[in-house]
Amino acid sequence: MLGKRILLIVGGGISAYKIPQLIRLIRAEGALVTPVLTAAGAQFTTPMTLSVLAGEPVHDTLWDRNSEAEIGHIQLSRNADLVVVAPATADMMAKMAQGQANDLASTLLLATDKRVLIAPAMNVRMWDHPATQRNLATLHGDGILTVGPDSGDMACGEYGAGRMAEPEAIVTAIRDALLPKRPLAGRHVIVTSGPTHEPIDPVRYIANRSSGAQGAAIAVALRDLGARVSFVTGPAAVPAPSGVRVIAVETARQMRDAVQAALPADAAVMAAAVADWHVVGASDRKIKKDGSGQPPALEMAENPDILAWISRADDRPDLVVGFAAETNDVIANATAKRLRKGCDWIMANDVSPATGIMGGTENAVTLISDTGPEEWPRMGKDDVAARLAERIADHLNGKTT
Repeated sequence: MLGKRILLIVGGGISAYKIPQLIRLIRAEGALVTPVLTAAGAQFTTPMTLSVLAGEPVHDTLWDRNSEAEIGHIQLSRNADLVVVAPATADMMAKMAQGQANDLASTLLLATDKRVLIAPAMNVRMWDHPATQRNLATLHGDGILTVGPDSGDMACGEYGAGRMAEPEAIVTAIRDALLPKRPLAGRHVIVTSGPTHEPIDPVRYIANRSSGAQGAAIAVALRDLGARVSFVTGPAAVPAPSGVRVIAVETARQMRDAVQAALPADAAVMAAAVADWHVVGASDRKIKKDGSGQPPALEMAENPDILAWISRADDRPDLVVGFAAETNDVIANATAKRLRKGCDWIMANDVSPATGIMGGTENAVTLISDTGPEEWPRMGKDDVAARLAERIADHLNGKTT
């Protein structure tokens, strides 16, 4: 959503307290937010809060002398790529359905030529009322998009449908509205990423040089094609992407448990660089030198093989993709690994120090499947991720590649 402009109209409901988080998530996607605060919305959040988070002034009146000298409400309504109303109260929905234009928000909604997405929020009886349902049908007939409402406990003490959708769900709906139909919509994909840290004592651990950049890029690419992504990440050097479900772990055993809990899934991409061994009985205190000049004796045990386990699981995903980071005989070792692990594809790469790939911004991979190796040119990790995500979409949708 980089560079997209969202006109965000904040209605008057208790769920307006979630709007600051919604603004943060939208901006994390690279989009710009122009807040419009209704008089009722100002009872639940402040112009200063929205302005600081959005990085833009808040618009709250139709009678601003400066902006209205140039018919500012028309410009606001036309400059946006998408108009979002959250929370969309029963009153706001009624105004929209009837075409009222008696304040800045309703005037913007009547004047816009862009798509409109609303996130309804109200008491369950208000939501179920025939008038609200008639208004909703009218809005759908006018092409208005909706996200939610959810069901649950309400501020009034009742339970039922009417809770505003969570900010993450609203961002997903915004992305769906702005981007073309995506081939992985409705699909669930698990992605593992980053290194694992296997503790020796409270201050030392066994790890590797993986930055987690490739796994994070894959999660983003899958997300952008519409997938619901469960992102299981070790302690990576890069931040986890937004718009995905992030499960942070430290050890290989924790990662295996998190992947198991995330099943079932349509596909799994095992991009994490999982440590092969862990220390048995890691010390709960810092290990001190004893003056002998000898290192402490560490008993090692093998970690669970997550790729082999998921490839043979009862609820195995339709497609399992592994990674093989090799320093020699890359194709031969990766081909053998695919057969040994039982996965469908292996993404093989040469991570010897001379390549600069481990921890770098580029990657050079060979996709190995039952049809043999397919060498890809060296490219940025984002490009590798996009190409892999497209191949996954083609596979799950039954297209021949």
